[in-house]
Amino acid sequence: MNWNALEWGILGPAFIAGMLVLTTHVPLGQQVLDRGIVFIDLAIAQIAGLGVIAADAVGLPEHGVAVQAAAVGAALLGAWLLTWTERRAPQHQEALIGVVFILAACGGILLLAGNPHGGEHLKDLLVGQILWVNGAQLMWLAAASALILVALWRGWVKRLGRFGFYALFALAITASVQLVGVYLVFASLIIPALATRSQAGRRRHWVGYAIGTSGYGLGLAMSALFDLPSGAVIVLALAGCAATCNLWLRPSEAKSG
Repeated sequence: MNWNALEWGILGPAFIAGMLVLTTHVPLGQQVLDRGIVFIDLAIAQIAGLGVIAADAVGLPEHGVAVQAAAVGAALLGAWLLTWTERRAPQHQEALIGVVFILAACGGILLLAGNPHGGEHLKDLLVGQILWVNGAQLMWLAAASALILVALWRGWVKRLGRFGFYALFALAITASVQLVGVYLVFASLIIPALATRSQAGRRRHWVGYAIGTSGYGLGLAMSALFDLPSGAVIVLALAGCAATCNLWLRPSEAKSG
């Protein structure tokens, strides 16, 4: 256990990145769970990742504007596709989302097949590089998160119908997947939402934020102390905080009932 590893200069930007991700993923995750399309985040995240891999394959500068545009474009194309499938076969939407995820994942593997660093790129896509975020990435994520939150709270998504929700979801996923990875995107969306499913209104949001904040803080600290991969530890910490929250909420629910 290395207590000297708890340095704000390293963990601070990563924690801020996690908080920015949670600002949009907690309310979006609750909507995803309510709509019964839990695996949409994995599919959209994988499609956005496929856009990044394709941009890298044609030689575009890493983390450049063109790569971001490729990721956003791929995610929006995925959003349009899922809007179309929901309209044509709503009873099979969850299965179709799974098929889209598999196709995007296999497409990424094929594009990386000839890359000598393909395994490393694939690992970065799945578990992210949250410890290596910089100020420019945080500013970009903060701006994107602010726009998404405004769209959510002002009700713009409802006016745009199905595609509005999928498109906003795609933008939120694209903004976060390159920083925290596919696994943390899924965990940030679904774990707080699942733990707060019995809550309602603003209380559900605040409890979800509390779970997410605790999970990211504890996960980053534990990964630094024991020199373990941050993304995986944060996912486990989120699950632990969610389970603890459920145990704490059940007695109060029993009393109120």
